[in-house]
Amino acid sequence: MASQSQSSTATRSEALLSDYDSGNFYCELVQACRDEAAGAVELARRLNGFTTEELAERSAAAERELMVLGVTFTVYSQRNRIDRTLPFDVIPRVVSGAEWSRLDRGVKQRVKAINLFLADIYGPEKILADGVVPKHLVLGNENYRPIMRDIKVPHGTYVVINGTDLVRGGDGRFCVLEDNCRTPSGVSYVVENRHLMQRAFPDLVDALPIRSVSDYGQKLRRALQELAPQEISHPRVALLSPGTYNSAYFEHVFLAREAGITLVEGQDLFVEDDKVFMRTIAGLQQVHVIYRRIDDAFLDPEVFNPGSMLGVRGLVGALAKGNVTLANAIGTGVADDKAVYAYMPRIIKYYLDEEAIIDNVPTYICGEPEGLTYTLDHLAELVVKPVGESGGYGIVIGPHATQEELDDIRAKVKAKPANYIAQPMVELSVSPTLTEGEVGPRHVDLRPFAITGRDTWVLPGGLTRVALRKGSLIVNSSQGGGSKDTWVLD
Repeated sequence: MASQSQSSTATRSEALLSDYDSGNFYCELVQACRDEAAGAVELARRLNGFTTEELAERSAAAERELMVLGVTFTVYSQRNRIDRTLPFDVIPRVVSGAEWSRLDRGVKQRVKAINLFLADIYGPEKILADGVVPKHLVLGNENYRPIMRDIKVPHGTYVVINGTDLVRGGDGRFCVLEDNCRTPSGVSYVVENRHLMQRAFPDLVDALPIRSVSDYGQKLRRALQELAPQEISHPRVALLSPGTYNSAYFEHVFLAREAGITLVEGQDLFVEDDKVFMRTIAGLQQVHVIYRRIDDAFLDPEVFNPGSMLGVRGLVGALAKGNVTLANAIGTGVADDKAVYAYMPRIIKYYLDEEAIIDNVPTYICGEPEGLTYTLDHLAELVVKPVGESGGYGIVIGPHATQEELDDIRAKVKAKPANYIAQPMVELSVSPTLTEGEVGPRHVDLRPFAITGRDTWVLPGGLTRVALRKGSLIVNSSQGGGSKDTWVLD
């Protein structure tokens, strides 16, 4: 690695990357240096100015700072620990400006198609009538909400905040692993990771052409205000959180602060005359836009779960009357269903008459005869995923599974094929990562965040998640993954 970036590096400064070996995997930093991407070679040179011990010492200090700042998430499986920090790796992941230009266009294309798809399935259902997407896959989906039929949303924007999970395979091309259209999380770590790098590693960051991520809050506020009922000139926006015990509560606080909007819980709101009001120390104030971080089922006990203590009674009625806008809209979960995902290239073609800029990972739908047969015949070669799970739960990676695990998933797929999809195992790209006193390759993915009001803006870089365990492909924080700062280098 060092010889690719700067052959004249001194012996001491070669300690960090001189022995780094990415094996047969596509390495983000190595390839960027080979391509002489702006800033990448200089980053490698600066990294080579550290010893492993020096980097580890600064990394430990950065982890302590995250805890002091309260940059945490909740792990419910650890009963004796409510909060923990998301492990942070101090070696940034780089994306060239040219690569980012394509990803930016691809994410915007996908978000536009998703919003058109949602407007259609909750309206005329043309795509279903034309047989492009099977009707049962949509109307029978557990995330389909009939209550949203014919409810118009401002600017046709159902998905205001979107997270698109991207992976890069051995051929170096990015592809979409899945969409997150309901309440995507993780953007707070994007911004906090950058601020932490600027404070803890100014000698790495200084004067490099890194695109800023600091204006996310301003962009979010502007988009939310654009979605207010049309006659409102000064809309009031609130972020609705389930409360302190939610795993992403830190992010709720962070986003409310960054966007300059009010953080509320269900008990702070009530509906009267089909309008939403919040209780404040200054008296009652009407709320026009709600950025909700609560699942559909808990939003309104009159319509969904009658036992919900998290939502607001009468909220759907206020929505139907056009007196409040929800971001994201109710029922967006249909669009990020793992089975519907397989049809996204066709959805893009149908609505936009364009080929997908970023390809899907090939996907076999077990609810269809051909997909089920192929999956069962190639189980040991595929990654099998339950369509209703997130966070890495329930995934079986065939090439790494035991015979017992393969037999178990075979029985589950046979019993309820519609609950599963399968994909070939992508050889995820790697990035140099500081682990256990050495720098080694660890697999990464990328989640760019898009905000849509009247139009769409994509946060440059997004969240890089890293599988900290050697050989692991699971990057989710709930499964032991961490994060990196993502640098889009112009």
